Amino acid sequence: MSLEGQSKGVDLPALQEHLCGLWNRKEQDELRQVLASNFSQMQEPFAGLLDFLDGCLTFQKGKSSTLHQFILTEFMRWRSNNPQASLNGLREEERLRLQRKALGLLTDSHPGYMDPLLDIYQLSSLKRPLLIQHVDFLHDCCCFKEALVFSVKVELQKNLDMEKMCVPLILLDKLSLAELYVRDHPDLQQRLVSLLDSWCEPNFDVQVLLSQYPNMVLSKHQTDQIQPKLLSKHVFRLMDKFCIDPGLCSNSVYKRKLDSLRFLMYKTFGEKSMSEENWRDHVQAMIEGNTELQAQLVQLLVKHCSLQTAAQWAAHYSLPRNRLPPGVWDKIQSLSPKQLEMCAVSGPPESWTPLQSDQQKYYQLPLPRENILFVETLDEVEQCREAVLKPGCVVGMDMEWRAGFGTVSSQRVALIQLAVQERVFLLDLCAHAISHHSTTVNFIRALLSDKNILKLGYGMSGDLRSLVSTWPELREEPMKMEGVLDLLHVHQELQRCWLDNKRCRSVEVSEGPAEKGLSLLVQQVLGKPLNKTEQLSNWERRPLRTSQLRYAATDAYCLLDVYLVLSRDPKAFGLPEDLRSIPSAQPAKSREEKKPKEKSKQSKRREAQQKANVPHSVEDCIKVNSEYQGPTITPPELRVVCDNMLQGLGRFLRCLGVDVKMLENTDDHKVAAELARAEGRVILTAGQPYQTLRSQVGEGRCLTLDCSEKARDQAVHVLRHFNVHLTPADIFSRCQITTWNVVFLRARSLDLCYLMPKQG
Repeated sequence: MSLEGQSKGVDLPALQEHLCGLWNRKEQDELRQVLASNFSQMQEPFAGLLDFLDGCLTFQKGKSSTLHQFILTEFMRWRSNNPQASLNGLREEERLRLQRKALGLLTDSHPGYMDPLLDIYQLSSLKRPLLIQHVDFLHDCCCFKEALVFSVKVELQKNLDMEKMCVPLILLDKLSLAELYVRDHPDLQQRLVSLLDSWCEPNFDVQVLLSQYPNMVLSKHQTDQIQPKLLSKHVFRLMDKFCIDPGLCSNSVYKRKLDSLRFLMYKTFGEKSMSEENWRDHVQAMIEGNTELQAQLVQLLVKHCSLQTAAQWAAHYSLPRNRLPPGVWDKIQSLSPKQLEMCAVSGPPESWTPLQSDQQKYYQLPLPRENILFVETLDEVEQCREAVLKPGCVVGMDMEWRAGFGTVSSQRVALIQLAVQERVFLLDLCAHAISHHSTTVNFIRALLSDKNILKLGYGMSGDLRSLVSTWPELREEPMKMEGVLDLLHVHQELQRCWLDNKRCRSVEVSEGPAEKGLSLLVQQVLGKPLNKTEQLSNWERRPLRTSQLRYAATDAYCLLDVYLVLSRDPKAFGLPEDLRSIPSAQPAKSREEKKPKEKSKQSKRREAQQKANVPHSVEDCIKVNSEYQGPTITPPELRVVCDNMLQGLGRFLRCLGVDVKMLENTDDHKVAAELARAEGRVILTAGQPYQTLRSQVGEGRCLTLDCSEKARDQAVHVLRHFNVHLTPADIFSRCQITTWNVVFLRARSLDLCYLMPKQG
């Protein structure tokens, strides 16, 4: 490449070699001096900078581009100290030539070049057609990210086709860049959300869309992201973020309502954990005015309930014959008008004392009905305030709101429960006299910010989000939370202690769904779980039923009992003396934050494994097992289901003869729990799903693993944990057709037979 004549006064090739040497030797101070001196010697510094960058791109090909960014930064510093060096001082033809050349560097250069070059060469001042032409050029070169970022930097969104710019990046799993593109443009935000919603149509075919981009090749992960389940989640998130009318996203709203309808059917007629009264309340609100959902309900009733019930609902909504499943129309014709009426669910008057079977099965509120005080007037709020705002008081706190099945609006609190010794106050936020009155708001603000009053909750972040949605003044004037103990964090620490010590408190695993959340904590600490039948009831209906009042009071009062037991002897539970010293879970760090610390974390993990005597081979594991006094099992006797994050582990265990089922990438984590319960398998998972999955199966039926470890090390941990005795006959004892190539390569590199116990 010839640089002669481009920058008079400087030998660019020699300068390039000299600067690279200084950079490699990390002599940055001298590098700054050399650059400043040469910029001053250049008769045309703006042209010289481009020549130098262009030459460096060839001269340093394959090396770090940070030198180029360093040069750009130093040029901007030199320019600020030399105001006479200005692009405006050049002839218009020369300035346009330099700007065009700078655009050319943006095509293939490092992303860090964009901002400095835009600033130095005033690229935003170029005429729109020229900028649009460059964006089209980048797009034609399949530089989709560069094209979008550049168009945002020079504010071309209104001049470009939003779909053309955003669709390729969405397909490449870079939706965040599409969100950047539509930022500060409400019309484009609406179009982006509508576009994603259109992909949720039942007849949408991603292959037809991909045919428009023949040069684009998607990975399996990227293809898996373009499915209604994940897309609808993005639609609802963006609807909330951009304040988009849900009416513009009919496909996603319909899908969420249909999923909610199926969930309610399962809870009521499958799991039988929701009363039919609560089920009917939610269903009627959800399907009102939507013929398609009404038809889906009738189909589900035929499957889960009875033909007569399906006929009653079909007649109630006057569904046409062609929308009904087989047999329903004939059933309607055979029933009298009175038989087709949907009668309200009724029963004997509720007693405050639960059924005897419930008393034996669930934790019981140790208070009579007269100690449950329903607060709905300002005078009653004052009485509650006097009883609760006392220094040294311990208050159990909970909130209830109507479950928003199929809705996108924030949930508004309907009831606040405050439990103190021997009393529970239920603040009715549906009562107009107190719901938004400053007396009520100031009372709760004072309670939450008083460091001398201990407030107990479980998962309080969700409660507080709903409270802020109910009272916007809390967002406008945020309160300082003090004296709050979230027992969710205590529960997480409790679970970690038991997991590390390889022991658990024995709890009775009852029939039906496994306990989770607060109910599981109550079961583990107090011996019996909570009755959650009313959890999803309509908390906005008045008057509340007796069972709702009892549930609300119990949810708050049980916090006092749990805290009393844990604080009385925390060491028995593996907890510190001061429960308030337990830190909350740390927020997940970004990928960029993790990278600098990745190596140190891995070395620390290796050190911890060595200290803990963690085995690194199957042979080591068997030596450890030989010291174990309990019974051993053979690999075929171990039946597991691997979460989709541990597919490599699943293939490895299958090599060793373990009975393994693996989730597909598109499967929800709950599928693992369903398989575990149905087939008596143990769940192997990693990361955040552990807490959710372990609560859905019996004690000891869920094991979490470090997903950063290799499959071999994970397998060793599993064999050790379950005391599996491995023999040479177990190797490849199961069919490996689907994973034969992977298994064969691993078998050669790891020499699995060598890992068996030595004979004689």
